[in-house]
Amino acid sequence: MSEAGRDPSPAAPLAVAAAAPEEKKAKEPEREKLPPLGSAGAGATADLDKGAKGQISTSSSVPSTVSQKKEATENRSSPTHLVFPSIKNVRDLPPTCLDVRQKQRISTDASSEVKAPVLTEPGLPVQPKTMKDFQEDVEKVKSSGDWKAVHDFYLTTFDSFPELNAVFKKDTTASFNTIEDSGINAKFVNAVYDALLNTPQDIQKTVLKGIINSLLREWKGPRTKDDLRAYFILLQNPQFNNTSTYVIYAHLLRQISTLVEADHHFLVHWLKKLSLKRFKQLVERLLQFISLRLFPAKPEEFPPIAKCSWWIPSASKVLALLNTANNLVHPPLIPYTDFYNSTLDHIDLMEEYHTWQSFGSSHRFSFCQYPFVISIAAKKIIIQRDSEQQMISIARQSLVDKVSRRQRPDMNMLFLNMKVRRTHLVSDSLDELTRKRADLKKKLKVTFVGEAGLDMGGLTKEWFLLLIRQIFHPDYGMFTYHKDSQCHWFSSFKCDNYSEFRLVGIYA
Repeated sequence: MSEAGRDPSPAAPLAVAAAAPEEKKAKEPEREKLPPLGSAGAGATADLDKGAKGQISTSSSVPSTVSQKKEATENRSSPTHLVFPSIKNVRDLPPTCLDVRQKQRISTDASSEVKAPVLTEPGLPVQPKTMKDFQEDVEKVKSSGDWKAVHDFYLTTFDSFPELNAVFKKDTTASFNTIEDSGINAKFVNAVYDALLNTPQDIQKTVLKGIINSLLREWKGPRTKDDLRAYFILLQNPQFNNTSTYVIYAHLLRQISTLVEADHHFLVHWLKKLSLKRFKQLVERLLQFISLRLFPAKPEEFPPIAKCSWWIPSASKVLALLNTANNLVHPPLIPYTDFYNSTLDHIDLMEEYHTWQSFGSSHRFSFCQYPFVISIAAKKIIIQRDSEQQMISIARQSLVDKVSRRQRPDMNMLFLNMKVRRTHLVSDSLDELTRKRADLKKKLKVTFVGEAGLDMGGLTKEWFLLLIRQIFHPDYGMFTYHKDSQCHWFSSFKCDNYSEFRLVGIYA
């Protein structure tokens, strides 16, 4: 079993708390300390990442009501020590759905083939406020300036996964174990997040602190649909646009990326139901996260790349879920070009390509595993350089074979030599390609019979131009031009020799 398949070893715990009013400090000292955010992002990220090597302390039960939960919190005599599991490098992050530990988890979306017992949805706390109540509280703040009601709402809502479901679930008594309906009140989620960015900093820190507690508490255990709904809601949090929150965002992405395939299936179908604005924001947020991790404007804001090498693989996997969701919608929510990350044009693309060629989709991460994020310009560079390397390799092998047979080397052996007549351009070209298949990966060199001249690139360009012009001419019969689409397509006439079409593909 790989390291990713074992539970992380215990280490020094991390106390999670946030700053709050003076009168509340005496009651909840352990809940009032949150790593500095905003300008102090570097310290926060460092403190959080220090805890990435520890064990998780989970709560065995969830209070049935909000008041019970608060009373249980106030009666605690010692701080709650919760930490993130450690993933030291990208090798420790298993491919989604291949992790042995993840395979052993029981999923409640069991299909007819799965014979594991279906877990019942846990009971949810009493819903504290409706969307109308929340909006009225926000409106009252404009006249009174008192944020207490709004602060209490955010404090309670983001404290745990059950609380998130209690607030945003359309019907807390229904399971909503369907692909097409997440059971979430999307308008309420949008209203809460839109108002969040206009709240005081202490409220925003309270939300982040609650998310930290939720993620740490929910790291282990089987995944229910309520867990998936909580991930779906947290993923839309606009606070993750700020680099000071990237450590928290990274751990959220890691938990989502390591879900089993069946859970990803649900998330993909829920993501495709998002509005165009929200969907595009998610994609842009993930692309920005990857870009800033690759080329940080302020490197001191983030942990060293060696300690968080799992950040980019996790983000790429979640981005792949969004790309899949986008492709399920007709027409797509956003153009496929919106998934391109132009930052990747400035990395060593050939190293990424060789990593992908050598290790495939396991053990080592490569952006080539996710080609939808690589721009056309970057793909062109990869293909061109790979082609040049193959040309050199084949030419070198031909030279070695010639020397091993004690034959005199000839410069022509390093090229794909094409000798054609202008009067029989197409037939001669097809014949040459058929006879010289072993040399197809060598550099092309064209000679016109009866004409003196050395091909330095000009003759090859002329050959391509004349050849394409003749092949696509309607009189030749291979292709037909359609005026409506302004495209050429295969001719409907019956052809006796379809090998010509395959050979056209070799040099076209």
